[in-house]
Amino acid sequence: MLPADPQPVPSASEQGSAASPVPSVPAGSIFGRPFELGAIALIVILDQITKALVRANLPLGDSRTIFSGWLDLTHVQNTGAAFGLMNNVDFPYKPFVMIGVAALALLAIAAYGTQLGFQDRLARAGLALILGGALGNLIDRAIFGYVVDFVDVYWNDVHFWAFNVADAAISVGAFFVILDMLGFGRRHASHTV
Repeated sequence: MLPADPQPVPSASEQGSAASPVPSVPAGSIFGRPFELGAIALIVILDQITKALVRANLPLGDSRTIFSGWLDLTHVQNTGAAFGLMNNVDFPYKPFVMIGVAALALLAIAAYGTQLGFQDRLARAGLALILGGALGNLIDRAIFGYVVDFVDVYWNDVHFWAFNVADAAISVGAFFVILDMLGFGRRHASHTV
C-alpha cells in the first residue's frame, strides 16, 4: 500500500486570510494583562494592612476624628454583607453562609472577567477592583468571621455606612463596569495591541 500524499500546509498568509474569529482573551487566562492581577494584589494588600492597623491601634467601637463634621475612623465589625447589610440579623451558621455567598460571588465575577475582550479595558479594570475588594473581605470573613470597617463619612448627624478599602474598591469597580456598559472607555478591537 502506498502512503497517502501529504496534504499541503497553508502558508501563514493563507491562514490569515481565512475568516476565523480571534479569541479576545488567551485561552486559560483569567486576565490578559498584568495590570489587572497587580490591581487585585494591591487592593488586597492595602485592605489587609489598613484593617490590621485599625485592629492594632483603635479599640472596637472607638473613633478618631480626621475631619470634624465629615470623616472619622471608627472601628466596627461587620458580620453581614457589604455596607452593614444583615449585620444585625443572626441565624445559624451565619459566618459559613456569608463566606459561601462571598466565595460564589467571587467565582462568578472571575468567570465573567474571562469573557471580556481586551477592548473592554474599563470593565476589566473595574472587575479587577471588584475582585480585589471581594477577596480582601473574604479573607477577613474566613479568618475572623467578620469584616473590619473603619471609614465613617458623615454630615452632621447623618452617617453613611462604615466601610473599608475593599468596599471602596468594589464601589469604584462597579462604577467602572457601569461606565463600560454605557459605552465609555471602549476602543475598537483593531486599535488594541
